[in-house]
Amino acid sequence: MEKPDLLAALARDGEAFVAACEAAGTTAAVGACPGWSVADLTWHLGEVLDFWSTIVGDQRDTWEGYQAASRPRDAELPAFVRDRLAHALGVLSAADPAQRNWTWAADHTAGFVIRRMAHETAVHRWDAEQAAGRAAAIEATLASDGIDEFLTHFRDDAAEGAAPVEGSVHLHCTDVAGEWTVRPLPEGGNDVTREHAKGDAAIRGAASDILLALWRRRPLSTVDIIGDAGVATRFVAFPALR
Repeated sequence: MEKPDLLAALARDGEAFVAACEAAGTTAAVGACPGWSVADLTWHLGEVLDFWSTIVGDQRDTWEGYQAASRPRDAELPAFVRDRLAHALGVLSAADPAQRNWTWAADHTAGFVIRRMAHETAVHRWDAEQAAGRAAAIEATLASDGIDEFLTHFRDDAAEGAAPVEGSVHLHCTDVAGEWTVRPLPEGGNDVTREHAKGDAAIRGAASDILLALWRRRPLSTVDIIGDAGVATRFVAFPALR
């Protein structure tokens, strides 16, 4: 997806996120984030938007020195997120995607942040809508791009106690374009190719369902598993999610 599409998704899902948080109420539990209330989720997204707006807007080469905002009272959290969303959209719209700035990834550009904020917001919108009892699918093209982002940046850090995957996995979106094959490398990490190929396991389904399964928001039973189910299960359980 290109910058204008990602920013449009950020604006759309950011407003939907706040509306869902208001509908759910600050004390409602967030099933996808154990121990969190909707107030905690609202604060989290507002803080994330504030942090990355500062990194990109100031073209910082380190996260050190960032001064986090003070957490507002629960009743003020929706307004805080709307303010931080508007500020983020302004900063990211003005930024050249090739601009260099700090990120935690191998990609140290504003383009990485633009993409990351669109997907962070889309998944947390789903979290908030689930808490409000009305979870809707992530838009299909955005979800397909989110799968690509996940496989690029979130596959290689192992969760504590995670078992090796010990097999290759093919992922295939059935509603929009999107196919990937992930093969473990002998030296560690994974080789990810955007291709149709046979894996030891295949994960097939709507892009939103695959993305939510990768982020461990929904069970693997919501997608089709072909081949070695153990490989697919270990594949989803392996990453240490940020």
